[in-house]
Parts: sequence; structure tokens; C-alpha cells
Amino acid sequence: MSGSLLWAVDVYGRVFSVSAARGRWKRTADVLLELKRVTGSPQCCWGIGCDHQVYLNVDPSDVPIRHQEETYENQRWNPVDGYTDTLLPTDRWQWTDESGLNPQPLQSFVLPSTNWEWEGDWYVDDESCGRESTETGGWEYAVDFPAAFTKEKKWNSCVRRRRWLRYRRYKALGSWAKVPSQVPVDRGRPHPEPFIDISCGGWDLSDSPQKHIYLWAVSQQGKVWFRTDIRHQNPEGTRWEPVQVPREVAQVGAGSKDLLWAVLWDGQLLVRTGISKDCPKGSSWELVASPNQKGAVHVAVGINVVWAVTKDKKVWFRRGVDSHNPTGSGWINIGGEMVMLSVGPNDQVWGIGSDDRIMYFRHGVTATEVTGRSWVAVSAQLDGSVITSHSSGELTAPSQGSILGCDDMDIPEPHVPKITSDSFISALVSDRSAPIKDSASVVHPTVPEGDQVSSQESTPTLQSDSGNTPWSIVDLEELKGSVPSTACSSVATYPFELEQNLVEQEKIPPWAWVTGGGCDIDSSSHVSWLYISDTGPLSPSIAPALSAANTKRMQPEGEPSTEKSVRVKRGCMCWWRDWLPHQWEDVCVTLEQVSSAGSIRDDILYLYYTHNHKKKYVHAMIKEVTALVPVIRDALYTMAVYTPEKTRQRHPILLATHSQQDFNTWLSLLNESCCESRGLGDHISKQALWAVTSKGDIMVHEPLPSLEAPAQYLPSDQMFWRQVPGHLLCVESNSLGVVWGIGHDHTAWVYTGGCREDSALGNENVNQAVSDIRNVYIYENQRWNPMTGYTDKGFPTDRYMWSDSSGLKECTKESTSLPSPQWTWVSDWAVDYSVRGGTDKEGWQYAADFSVTFHGYKTVKDFVRCRRWARKCKINLTGPWQKVPPIPLNDITILPCLAQCSLEQVPLWAISVKGDVLCRLGVTTDNPAGNSWLHVGTDQPFKSICIGGGHQVWAIGRDGAVFYRGSVSAHNPAGECWYHIPSPPRQTLKQVSVGRTSVYAVDENSNLWYRQGLTPSYPQGSAWELISSNVCKVSVGPLDQVWIIADKVPGYPTESSGTVCHRLGVKPMQPKGLSWDFGIGGGWEYLSVRGNSIEAQRVAPRSPLSNKTQSQVNGKAVGC
Repeated sequence: MSGSLLWAVDVYGRVFSVSAARGRWKRTADVLLELKRVTGSPQCCWGIGCDHQVYLNVDPSDVPIRHQEETYENQRWNPVDGYTDTLLPTDRWQWTDESGLNPQPLQSFVLPSTNWEWEGDWYVDDESCGRESTETGGWEYAVDFPAAFTKEKKWNSCVRRRRWLRYRRYKALGSWAKVPSQVPVDRGRPHPEPFIDISCGGWDLSDSPQKHIYLWAVSQQGKVWFRTDIRHQNPEGTRWEPVQVPREVAQVGAGSKDLLWAVLWDGQLLVRTGISKDCPKGSSWELVASPNQKGAVHVAVGINVVWAVTKDKKVWFRRGVDSHNPTGSGWINIGGEMVMLSVGPNDQVWGIGSDDRIMYFRHGVTATEVTGRSWVAVSAQLDGSVITSHSSGELTAPSQGSILGCDDMDIPEPHVPKITSDSFISALVSDRSAPIKDSASVVHPTVPEGDQVSSQESTPTLQSDSGNTPWSIVDLEELKGSVPSTACSSVATYPFELEQNLVEQEKIPPWAWVTGGGCDIDSSSHVSWLYISDTGPLSPSIAPALSAANTKRMQPEGEPSTEKSVRVKRGCMCWWRDWLPHQWEDVCVTLEQVSSAGSIRDDILYLYYTHNHKKKYVHAMIKEVTALVPVIRDALYTMAVYTPEKTRQRHPILLATHSQQDFNTWLSLLNESCCESRGLGDHISKQALWAVTSKGDIMVHEPLPSLEAPAQYLPSDQMFWRQVPGHLLCVESNSLGVVWGIGHDHTAWVYTGGCREDSALGNENVNQAVSDIRNVYIYENQRWNPMTGYTDKGFPTDRYMWSDSSGLKECTKESTSLPSPQWTWVSDWAVDYSVRGGTDKEGWQYAADFSVTFHGYKTVKDFVRCRRWARKCKINLTGPWQKVPPIPLNDITILPCLAQCSLEQVPLWAISVKGDVLCRLGVTTDNPAGNSWLHVGTDQPFKSICIGGGHQVWAIGRDGAVFYRGSVSAHNPAGECWYHIPSPPRQTLKQVSVGRTSVYAVDENSNLWYRQGLTPSYPQGSAWELISSNVCKVSVGPLDQVWIIADKVPGYPTESSGTVCHRLGVKPMQPKGLSWDFGIGGGWEYLSVRGNSIEAQRVAPRSPLSNKTQSQVNGKAVGC
């Protein structure tokens, strides 16, 4: 960092530099040098002079810069004279390059410019043959010229060659030297027009120690030129080559790697694509729109950042810029007004204020916070007094003083010309600060105290005692009308001829240009002249909040006045490519977070990868992400990222890491970003929809009124689901905020993280120990043969003899692993006898073939058998759940009610593992866990129960029989008796859900049934009507809204079971709805919408579908 330099040019063309270590501005030794623009790199700095020519300043070094010139002398042997310079007509020239294709006589080598000098004369390269020149003369021998040369002379060596070397040394180190636009040997090439802009970059494009610098320039005609072969041994480069552009270019900006942007005269921008170390000039241009309607005038490029300034002096930052995506994705406004910007090697940003022409540094720029936090004035001081001695007519610039520090704000300063074009240099060729002989002769207009931080809007009138001193009059831009009349002069006068041997102290004039390309500092660097000062305010153009009038002036109409900031999180992950070839790709993941006070975040997730040696990327808007679901795939920690498009395609974005720590970090970061992008807090509302995946993850959706709007409803694939810590098998809720769940080990849990919104929850309620135990199953398969009976030798077409439930994946006891590293084994493998359909005494089930249904007894036609093995595993987590002992439960239901409803006790019913019906007493919003269980008598064990509006309690027995509980009320929470309701013909029901006026049930064959004829006087209804098939679970809400977990999505047979679906067209006069809207899916197990009581205006639905119906009369009541 100590050797890095920050270069700058003032409005008079004088060039200054400051080092990060020394911290004082030093003017270049050449006082006659006048530059318009400069561009820096770690080794050198380039500039454009007032003559529109290119100048170069190479940093001095102890190691000289030497360039080797070489040429080859060729000879052929003849019998008379031996080896001579007389060659055959078909031979190469006498002096050529190594290939022999280009002639290179010694006299053709000339110095490329006056900045070089020869080191000695030509000499023979002795070491080319490995011997002393006295022995070999440096010659190499061969049979003929297009052959391999050797150092040994043989009898058939008819030709020979030797290499001549000469070195030239660059002598202009540490000074500004003019770079010739055309070398003498390139007279036939097109000559570039005078240049108006220049930018260098690309030195970090290659990892090789031999760094190249790629220099780009813009001519007065709007053409782009590229300087070739710039490297350490050849700092000036070789020649200018034109680069085709679609339109005239005004300015160009290059980054230290492969980014190049250009500004067109109409304010649009161009991006150069295809830049690489093998193709430094790139391949094509892409057009990018201006940040606003005013049009861009300046662009500055870094490693992965692009900044721009528009004609109204607004500062803009380009989102999503990367080498894989050089065009980026959009503009955001950054506070402050600048005339130009420059980006350094570590993406540090420098700028020149538009009103005050002070140099600013963007404070707080890091690899994570790429836009920084604020603008800080550069407070570097001048490097002492300048003593000049010159003859009459020469221009000097003696200067000393402090600038850009807050201590200077009290002193009225000369008027700062507001210069908006490059013509200021040519207009100010003769402008210099004159020595003030009589301080009383300088008139300082009175400047209001509040205006001292803006442009130095006072114009001194310089007086001279000598009447013969010539003066130069320069017409500058007129000041604004708001400036006092004493400071409104648009004419400044300066002495053209100065006296000799004068020592003067002055402040640095206003800055015109700065380049940070050679200033290698970062956020951790401690630079004394870059600090946040509290002694005075910044310029109004940089801190617009100081003035309400300035705020209105700075902000375009319709744009917010709040400054935005960008934070970036980068990492490496694996991404599953869901097209051929299907495989994991190593990608660079970037989460770009844009935020501002009082506004919702606008974040983007980028995945950068390389395919077939081409840089590509995919991205997802965080506000479009609908779910982040943890999964385990290929022994990697994987998360499925869902978006509406990916949900419709049934292919989520799969991202994986190798370590659990990285996975948890990214999952937490993305979850936080998704919630903040939607304005969701940590607190879950009482109206939330709850769901559980097949992995046991708990998901929550915050509903909007549009969710149940029949006309403009929210599509299910656009619902955002966020994860709640815990692990459950099922979950139920209601609109009063009471949420219960059941684990895989049948333990009851009550949610404690959002039941009391008016009171602050302590950590003891939010972070409690949560555990769950589940079984991991594998299947042992056997086939019968006449010789040995049932064996593990199957047909080649059979399933694996040890497999999963589908039989398509081989799963042995040894190869079967835990669901995730969070789980631990708590038992050994054992035969599971609780399989549906029953088993024999050894746990076997039999069938005619593996593809048919198994049963628990053997017949003569059963040629295959299988049995299920189970092993228990346990997970330990922390989450907002409280355990409710001691009775293990199978099912649970909570009374759904409207949001404005208030109950002393919340009715809650459950079914134990033994099939007993239970009623929980003492459940309130302040005590969601309740106090005790009340047993409700039944004639048989039950498996499903649900309570709906009006305290309607429906239940299903283990044999599939349907029951209705009569006389249940708030005063009689257990009711009086059960009424038997016949099931649909030849169907066995397994689950029931009751809403306000609707009852739905699902049978063992995944059919969904609706109960017709429900009235207040006859709540049992009259008949069952078939609504749909392909249903696993159903949930009916307090508004009679119907949601299901579908088994499969039509058209996607390979997707795993479990898809969230919404019934459309449900309204009071049409409670059965019309059609299904398929949402997120693939591995969703349970859904509860019984807490959503947000009503919406009901209008006609989108599209009706015909339904197949079937009726069944009601049965008789039975005693309790």
C-alpha cells in the first residue's frame, strides 16, 4: 500500500499525486505539463494532454525496464566460399526473425520513441549454442532452413544461423513522457484521431506474473482505440488498433479484470463482452439503458462494480455486475452529486463533487458492502511551498496550503468555475494563481455562513502594480441566480507573466479529474487523510439532507429521496443442473441485497458457472422465491429454492454444500433476505397457513386478502413459505393464534413463539429443546422357487432384494444412512409388524408379484414376499415449541373461528395413539397448552377427528366409519352422543375436515368427498358427493376455503407425492368450488388453513370444470 498513488488533475491542468503512506499532495515536476484526464494502474499512470496526445508516467524502480530486440543472421554453404550470405532465391532473407518469415535487418530496428535509449551495440547471443563464441561463433546448423537447428556441425549441415541481440532501456521513469501515436514501422496503419478520453485496466485478468495492461481510448470522432502489447518490459505498448463500435462513444471505463463500459453521446451505455486473456479486445457490444432520462455522462468500472454519473450529476450503481454477467441487472441511486468517479483496485470509489469540486472518497466500501456508507472529503495537504525560477513568458504554479479539510471551510475562497465539458483545459491554458502582492487589493465578497460548504462562490479581483503585465481573460460559466451579486462575475483575470523566484502558499485549485486505479487501499487500510470529520458539514451536493431545498433539487420527480445501499454475500456451492447432462455444477453464489431506510429490500440471488468454457449465470429475484426447503441429496446438504416458474416446471433450484455449517449459514441468510424482501417480521401472524413436509420441516405462509379472492386470487405457486424451527408430523392452528403439532413419536407440542403478540416473549419461550423420533424403513424382498422355497435370488427384472418402498433403490442395512447429520440412531434394526394389511408371525407379507398388493397371509399363488425393517433415529433441535405430556397423540383439531371472535376457552380435540377421543380443557390464547385432558367415550378406536364452525365435531373410526358428535357447545365442550354417518359406497374414509358450513373427507383410495345437505337443523347432512381424486390430505378453513395435499400433479409422474393445491371458485352458493390451482409440491405431507379468516370480496371464478357426482342417503343415529 505504501507505494500506491492517487493521481488527480485540477481545473487548470496541473497534475498531482498523493501516496497512501506519505499523505501529502505532490505536484509533478514538469510545471509545463497540462493534462485533461488521467487513468492509473499499480505500475504507471496514463494521461491525455491539452494537445489531445497520450502521456505516460511509469513509477520509478531500482530495476531498469529493458526490452530485448533480436534478429537472426542466416547463411548457406557452397563448395567454393563455404558459408556465405549468398542464399538461394527460395531461401529466407539474410536477416529475419526466428521463423524466417519476416525480414529484420539490423538497420530496421529503431527506438519506438525518444523515451528509450540503446544499451550498447548488437552482439551475438553466445548462450544459444551453449558454447563460447570463440568456439562456435553462436552458430546453429541444419540441413535446410525449414528444419530443426542444432549446435553441432555435421557433414550435411548446409545452412546455419545465429541470433543477434540488442537491448533498449526506458529512460523516462518517474516523469511524464509523450507516447507516440504511431511507431515508425506502422506508417501504413490508420492513424488515430486526437483523443478525448482514456482508461486502462485488465492487469488482474491473468494470474501469470507477467502482467499486461489494456489501454482503451476514445477519439474526437467517437471511435474506440485499443493499445496493444503493454507490459512491464514495454510500458508504452506497440500500436493503436481500432475497435468497432455501433455508435459514437464519449467516454470509456475499464476495470482491473474483464469489465469494460462506454458512454455514448446520447447518454446510453455500451458493455464490451467476450474479454479474456486470450481475447483482450473482446468480441461484441451490448447496449444498456441510461439510469434515468437525462442520460449518462460518465462511467467508472471496478472488479465487480460499475458506477455512473448522469447529466444531472446523480450517482448511480449498477446491480448484478460480474464477469459472467457484465451488463448487470439494474440501476440504483446513490446519494451525492458528482461530475466524475473513479474505482480503485479493491473497488474503492473516488469522486469529484459537482458544486465544490472537492475530491471525495466513498467510506465503508468492503467486499460485502460494495456501495459503502457515505462520502468523505479527502483531506490530504499540499507538499510544502513551491519555489520557482523562470524567465519571462513561462507558466508556473507555485502552491502550498491545505485543501478538502474542514478547517478550510471558514475562509472565503475564489470562485470555482462550474465546468461541464472537456473544453476547460484549452480555455484555461494560461490560468494560474497569481502572487498577491497587496492583500488589501484582493476583494473578498461576503459569503453567507450557510453557503461556505458549497461552491466557493466568490470571485477575487487580482490587481497588479505593473501596468505592463499582460493579462489573460477567460470567460467562465455564469453562476446561479441564488448566489449574491457580488459573486456573480463570470470573468476571471489572472496574470500571464509572473515574477521570478517567488515563494507562494495557496490552496489547491478545484479538482477536475481523479484516478484511483493505482491507489491500492481497502477498508482495513489506515490512511490518515481519509477520515470522517465532525468539525464541519459536507457540500450540499454530497449531504443533501442539510437543506430541504437541496433535497428537492437533487431528487428527480417520482424518485425516492432515500439513499440505497448494496451488500453482497459471496460463496461457493453446488448447483444441480436440471437439463442434460444432469449433474452437479460448482458455482459461485452471490446474494446481492439492496436496502434503504423505510423501504422493502430488493435482493437477487446469482449463480455463476462455466459451461463449455463459456461464462454463464442464472439468477432468482428473492422477492419471487416462494420457499427454501432443506433436503438431503447425494450425501450433500441441499436446499430446494422454489420460484413460481420453477414450481410450475416442477424443478426447483437445488443448491448444496459439503458442510452443515455453510448450509445453515446460507439457509439462514436466504430466509432472512426472503422475509425482509416481503416486509415480514420475526413474528408469525395468527392468520398464517401451516404446513409440514415429508422431512418433518415446518413451513408457514402469511396470507393476504387476495389469497381467497375468487376473481384476482393469489396463485398458489406464488405463495411464500418460510421455515419455523422444529420437527413435526402434523400441525393445526386457528385464527386466535393457538397452534398445536404432533411429532413422529406422537408427542404433542404447542407453539409458543407467536401466541401473545402484546407481550414480549423471552428466550425461554422461543428457544426450547425440541426432539423427535422417527423410523427409517427398508424392505427385504424374496421370491419363491420350487427347489429352495423363498430366497433372495430374484429375477433380473425384479426389484432389489433389499430396497426402499418403491423397490427402485437398493437399501441395505449397512448402506442406509441417517436422514441428515442432525439425526442419531437410537435403536437397532428390527422387523416392523405394524404394516398396513397385516403380517405373519415373522413379519412377512405375500403377493403374486411385487407389483400387486401385499397381504399378511400366504396362499398357493403367492410367489413373492417382503417384510419391512425399521430403525429409530432421533433429532434434537431448539425452537418455539413446548412439550405437552403425557398422552401420545395421533390426530388433533382446533376450533376454527373468525378473527374478531373471542372465546374464554378454545375447543381442542385429539385422538390418542390407542384411538381414544380426548378434549383439552383450559386452552386459551394466554395458555395455549391448556390444563388437562377430558376423555370422551366411544364404541371403537378412532383415527381422525375435526371440529368446525358451530362446534361441529366429526370423526372417523379405524374401520372407516364416520361419526358426528351431537350437542357440543362452549358450555358442554364434550357433547353428549355420537351419530353414525355412513361412508361413501365401497370406500373407507381416513381423514375428515370441517369448516364453517362444509365437511370434506378423504378415503383410502385418495378420493375427496363433500358432504351435502348440511343445515343448522340437520348438521349431519344427507349424502356424500365425489369432488376429486388424487388427494392425500384436506384442510377446510373458517371461510370454508378448501386446500389439499395432492398425491401427484397431472403431467409430472416422476415428482414425489405431496403438492399443495387450492380449490378455486368456493363461495357460499357454490361451496364445492370449480377447479384446482396447483402450487408448490413434491414432498409436502400436511397442511392447515384453519387459521386464515381474512375475507375477500367474492366475485365469479376464473374457469369452471365439470365434476363427477355420487350420492348416498344418511343413516340413523346410534346411542353414545
